[in-house]
Amino acid sequence: MEVGGTVVNSSHRDDPPVLITEAQPSYDDQQAVRRRRYAIMMASRIPCLVMAAVVFQLWQLWWLSLIILAISIPLPWMAVLIANDRPAKKREHVNRFRRSPHSLEARSHQVIDGA
Repeated sequence: MEVGGTVVNSSHRDDPPVLITEAQPSYDDQQAVRRRRYAIMMASRIPCLVMAAVVFQLWQLWWLSLIILAISIPLPWMAVLIANDRPAKKREHVNRFRRSPHSLEARSHQVIDGA
């Protein structure tokens, strides 16, 4: 491909960028994700309690109401644990710089003994 009178090899432009840091997402981004998970888990407790009451009132299924209540009891504890836990480091395919086997340093050099 020719751009502005110079030939550009387009295959190098399609390569993924080389990773120069292994930095994790910022603390603010991590905290926002944890805060969102906490809010979702805590908000799901109220519908569980309402659903248990509705099941008991409409169908008199006390055992199903107890199961729904049992599910809602550990939600605050789990929400706090998940909100306070930092995310695990992600495993991802990274394009790191690797020396090509045809570079000057990779070839064997003739050593001349001066003695």
